[in-house]
Amino acid sequence: MNGMDGMDGIDPTLLLLTDSRLPAGGHAHSGGVEAAIDAGAVRDLDGLAAFLRGRLATAGLVAAALAAAACTAAARPAPDWPGLDAEADARQASPAQREAARVQGRLLLRVARRIWPSPVLDGLARAVPEPHHPVALGAVAASVGHAPGQAALAAVYAAVTGPATAAVRLLGLDPVQVHGLLARLAPAMRETAAAAVRRETGQDGWADLPARAAPVLDLLAERHLRSRTRLFVS
Repeated sequence: MNGMDGMDGIDPTLLLLTDSRLPAGGHAHSGGVEAAIDAGAVRDLDGLAAFLRGRLATAGLVAAALAAAACTAAARPAPDWPGLDAEADARQASPAQREAARVQGRLLLRVARRIWPSPVLDGLARAVPEPHHPVALGAVAASVGHAPGQAALAAVYAAVTGPATAAVRLLGLDPVQVHGLLARLAPAMRETAAAAVRRETGQDGWADLPARAAPVLDLLAERHLRSRTRLFVS
């Protein structure tokens, strides 16, 4: 296929997977932006732009590569779901972030099994009842016929739109300006997804998956977990 292994043709089911209205709990998570706002690191549109670019280059890239790897693994006769999920676990230094990723993965898997019944998803649920969200996302993408590049793009999209939407609610930002920011980030999202797919298909397999750390996000996640007043789960 032209481009990133099937990314050029976006199927409507991919839009459903990235829709915050999908009843899989994504709307309850801010991607760390609530803690960043509480810490004073994000105060306005410029601060949000810096936050999203940083998240895209770290957690976004990692999530995209894991989703692409899960999508590839789903096509195998006996996917090593525990092995891939362990790779996801190793790339989350923060226990709070690991827990949030597993909660979102479990909810996505539960909803997807009802909407798109699939032996692939049943197998994942048996092997890892609470998979990391990118692993679940990649498996779901594969079960509805998407290529790894599309799974990566869905993960990248979720990595930035979730925090952006949360920032609108938390800071009262102009939604038009925030969506303008997301539009300007679109080329970077596509580049990140493309890089994730290239890394996912490296010579050493899962050892080639990116592991870009975001220590500030990790620290903010732990701080958010201890906060007594919060609008979002993470």
